[in-house]
Amino acid sequence: MIAFPASVRVWIAVGRTDMRRGMDGLALQVQQALGRDPHAGDLYVFRGTRGDLVKILWHDGIGMSLYAKRLESGRFCWPTPTDGAVEISAAQLAYMLDGIDWRNPRYTFRPTAAG
Repeated sequence: MIAFPASVRVWIAVGRTDMRRGMDGLALQVQQALGRDPHAGDLYVFRGTRGDLVKILWHDGIGMSLYAKRLESGRFCWPTPTDGAVEISAAQLAYMLDGIDWRNPRYTFRPTAAG
């Protein structure tokens, strides 16, 4: 996993995105459809039609980076609001990339007694 700065903002571009787009096409989508600056240092997450592939666009101040992740089975949990973007935390992004429902993560272990 690439280490992002702790203060980074993560934006999910809701809806479906053409996964044939590269970093220039996705940066243009951020600028036109979302109305945000793709060079501001924020992370932008896009999902394809099938739901098993995401691409993350990030400008670190030096250059643009494009990351992709495909799940072997299952689909990424994705919001369905009508606005163009949803902001999540970096921890929620980590859950998403692990295939966990980032909206309501559940602990698998809870201690029954202290000590």
